[in-house]
Amino acid sequence: MQTENKPLILVTNDDGITAPGIRHLIQIMKTIGEVVVVAPDRPQSGMGHAITLSDNLYCDPVTIDKYSQVKEYSCSGTPADCVKIGTQEILKRKPDLCVSGINHGSNSSINVIYSGTMSAAVEAGIEGIPAIGFSLLDYSMEANFDHTTKYIKRITNNVIQNGLPKGVVLNINFPKAGEEKLKGVKICRQAKAFWREQFDKRQNPQGRNYYWLSGEFVNEDKDGGTDVEALEAGYVSIVPVMFDLTAHQFIDDLKSWPIND
Repeated sequence: MQTENKPLILVTNDDGITAPGIRHLIQIMKTIGEVVVVAPDRPQSGMGHAITLSDNLYCDPVTIDKYSQVKEYSCSGTPADCVKIGTQEILKRKPDLCVSGINHGSNSSINVIYSGTMSAAVEAGIEGIPAIGFSLLDYSMEANFDHTTKYIKRITNNVIQNGLPKGVVLNINFPKAGEEKLKGVKICRQAKAFWREQFDKRQNPQGRNYYWLSGEFVNEDKDGGTDVEALEAGYVSIVPVMFDLTAHQFIDDLKSWPIND
């Protein structure tokens, strides 16, 4: 069923194949190209770039919407697994684009490190596929995604037409739907922020201790031009993300250390 005259788009996420965010994204992508979905069979938020190494990996065809005419596969693995098995086992040719999301919750700032949504996009980028991660600052499963449609179409079409530099993927975040319309798009840098975390220590009925992670998001970046600032002002934030983690600016200094004999 794959055709050469329409872009082939691989769709995935980390909230699971039935999540409202990915269902909305699928409908948008159907207007742009030929869509194949490979997504987790259950929520995989916060998995980062984990892959399945010590367990069986299953990937089965499913029908979520019998009227959609989209091939869909439910995968037992992580978002990164979904991209790997989708490109290597499911698709008959390399996709022209991979889109991940729409995530229920923010992936701005430091959240990009923990995000399964963005790790799926990064995995596609590693495999040489232009990739975009979409997220909405609303964790509710009843979240309204309508205000994202126009911008997702525009951004996606631009990526298909113009491509992305090697080693770069896009991290797109949308403010939560409100009474006011989105003000537009801001091209940003990732805010220097962090989670001030704490563990709530509890006991189960058998008396065994367990821990529940909680915390507070702290943004100490006051220099402007960040994704967090853009989102707070009512703009869509776009951050180009590199998955080369080398601190290139420190290489020469590190070479000067007296490490060698």
